[in-house]
Amino acid sequence: MQLKLGFSPCPNDTFIFNALVNGLVSDPDLSFQIELADVEALNQSAIRREADITKLSFGTIPAVSADYQILDAGSALGSGCGPLLVSKQILSPDQLKNARVAIPGFNTTANLLMSMAYPEILDKKAFLFSDIEDAVLRGDADLGLIIHENRFTYERRGLLKIADLGAWWEDTFQLPIPLGCIAIRRNLDEKIKQKVSGLIRKSVELAFQNPEATMPYVSAHAQAMEVEVMKQHISLYVNEYSVSLGNKGRNAVREMFRIAAKNKLASSVEEPLFIDSDLL
Repeated sequence: MQLKLGFSPCPNDTFIFNALVNGLVSDPDLSFQIELADVEALNQSAIRREADITKLSFGTIPAVSADYQILDAGSALGSGCGPLLVSKQILSPDQLKNARVAIPGFNTTANLLMSMAYPEILDKKAFLFSDIEDAVLRGDADLGLIIHENRFTYERRGLLKIADLGAWWEDTFQLPIPLGCIAIRRNLDEKIKQKVSGLIRKSVELAFQNPEATMPYVSAHAQAMEVEVMKQHISLYVNEYSVSLGNKGRNAVREMFRIAAKNKLASSVEEPLFIDSDLL
């Protein structure tokens, strides 16, 4: 059976999927058609119900949970890794309220977190995540909501951190920050879902066992990113929650969805929400 698998070219995803893509882990009954795309493009693809298995922003899950479930492996959660609000200058509370904000997509977890922390900020425009720094520097936006490797580059480009939304989440809820996950179609056979979950877990474990072996694949898709930035990116976003969400990871995800629904920022999610690989 061939399944359409989508993930981003960012180092954390290519690190996770290297072993699966390159045949180091496999299943005789499964093959994968790989599509690499920006996470917001993947979010939109899932909203159109196009992918069988896909990387998604947790912020998109409420909109697609009738058709997708979250796999136990492959997620990005953690500490000190949340999105940042940056600007060319410090802004007053009134300036924040009226600020034009460049965001990496309306369906991203970053946008959901900003909507929770700063519900008064309403003037948003979506940009490709890698273009947000330039949008702020050009004056096309007063604030930029940055994610991924831009955490490591904004200061050298002369931008100031206005808020750390990950720190806000951790300080407020004492839970890891849910950022992204791997989702799979609900209507696939349960045994297929279990196999896919197990393959991704094994792929992550192999990457941790021999991280240098992943670097050719990671570098090939990293858009001329500096090696040190690639490694920082991976160490920030790939961790024990990428191997298994565990109870703490699941609690963090459920809390995010509970708050989003309570504040009318998202619909409630369908159950069962999670897929385990424990039956393999």
